[in-house]
Amino acid sequence: MTHPFPERRPPHPGARRAAPAGGSASRPRRAPGGVERTYQLTRPERLDLETFARATGTHPELVRRLVALGLLDAGTDSAGHLWFPPPEVLTMARIRRLRAGFSINYAALGLVLDLLDRIAQLEAAQRGRSRLTGGSPWT
Repeated sequence: MTHPFPERRPPHPGARRAAPAGGSASRPRRAPGGVERTYQLTRPERLDLETFARATGTHPELVRRLVALGLLDAGTDSAGHLWFPPPEVLTMARIRRLRAGFSINYAALGLVLDLLDRIAQLEAAQRGRSRLTGGSPWT
């Protein structure tokens, strides 16, 4: 049986509470033994090399090589450490799918990624034109 007003229903034991509106980006918690730990409540704006490699399941040295080839966009800080924007995780997944599915070497991946991006742009432009003219899509 469902409760008629789910927003007023008391939380069940063990349920997580929502973060307070306008709250801080992290919340301290007490771990066993009285040690305070801080857990991040928001996504980071950038990922360091180790975090990026762990998130994508890729070795950090391979990530460095892909940055050197220009397949991944990364910034560097004053110490020379690589930092990645979160959308690059999707780019890395795309690279891994292309390598696994088509056995494309890393040098050719740049060309293939550029062509796929161009195709996506042309298809989006075609969809936009067909909506404006009222015509049927070409696919």
